Amino acid sequence: MQKIKRDNEQKFQQILTDSITNGSFVRLVLGKYQGTEPLLRLEISPLLLKEQLQLRFLSEYTTNHITKNFSVSAGIDQLKHLMTDSFKQAHLFTTKQQCQLSISKKGKYLLHCQRTEQTQATPLLSEHNRQKQRYVEQSRPFLTALGVTDQQGQIIPAMSNKWKQINKFIEILQAAVKETELLSAQQLHVADFGSGKAYLTFAMHDYFCHTLGLDAQITGVELRQNLVNLCNDTAKAIQLKGLQFEQGDVKHFKAKGINVMVALHACDVATDYAIHMGIRTGAEIIMCSPCCHKEIRPQISLPVVMAPMLKHGIHLGQEAEMVTDSLRALLLEAHGYQTKVFEFISLEHTSKNKMILAIKRKTARDNSAVLKQIAAIKQFYGIDQHCLEQLLQAESTE
Repeated sequence: MQKIKRDNEQKFQQILTDSITNGSFVRLVLGKYQGTEPLLRLEISPLLLKEQLQLRFLSEYTTNHITKNFSVSAGIDQLKHLMTDSFKQAHLFTTKQQCQLSISKKGKYLLHCQRTEQTQATPLLSEHNRQKQRYVEQSRPFLTALGVTDQQGQIIPAMSNKWKQINKFIEILQAAVKETELLSAQQLHVADFGSGKAYLTFAMHDYFCHTLGLDAQITGVELRQNLVNLCNDTAKAIQLKGLQFEQGDVKHFKAKGINVMVALHACDVATDYAIHMGIRTGAEIIMCSPCCHKEIRPQISLPVVMAPMLKHGIHLGQEAEMVTDSLRALLLEAHGYQTKVFEFISLEHTSKNKMILAIKRKTARDNSAVLKQIAAIKQFYGIDQHCLEQLLQAESTE
């Protein structure tokens, strides 16, 4: 009986090892944990990291998940120990078969395998890694300094959403940069208004200076002096050149020659001041995530046909938000920008996840039709003033 026990265990381990080495391994799930930790299960899957095959161990606890990566040899050794001492059940999935090893109440090792119809191994591994495509290198020091990763370069579970947000933002920025001439710029200046804890400010510095190798000056502007000090200390601690933080706001900050202007979650008309600064300084890229649309809402006079819908406060607020940001996008178009308005992952876990992305056109074009559209919208809703429009008009009369 002991021989049958060992034979089934060793046979399962051999099937597992062979599947990993020949590329047919899909995943392994270990269950019925026998230890003292609140561990529900452990899932192991293949991972290509820097063109090296590794094994990804995902430990699922009752309150959180922890991920660790191992080399193939170290991972196999770890699995042999775990399957012998810590788990009573193992379910192996390969492209050729499924095998389940379990330990009965009497201590017998039971092995059952069945063939599967799946025949290709490489596409599974490639698909896994496409899902993990990132626009920021997980090993970058700024992520550890900001508490996104630990000392081993692993994402801290509580920061997984922030990690996704950073990557989504850089993905959008990267696509925008490709539509400009910034890749060949000798120098460029990026300004981030309302930089807060500066996750994205540091990410932009890493993208422009490390990934692209450009001579870039990144400035984070923040009202709270304690955050300004914290971010400057962090940048100094990891020796980042070309990154600085200043105390102030978008209304009073004196800026010249900004190439990329960013203002995320600037409240109400602060977004208009940010857009105006971007236009005034000739920024090639303007990125805004508006918040707190207060200016337009009290001005809206309800068109008769829409009054039954907009009498509800939530609908009126949504309409005011749409009108405000539509006017902003049109005003940007009227001043030489190609503009997109789309949903963006919320940076502060709120429903305010809209982004206005404007890229400066390389050639001028007639804006009379756009100005007529702006006037028509204002007339339809009875809007007397819009902050961005007033700022632009005041500048034109200077």
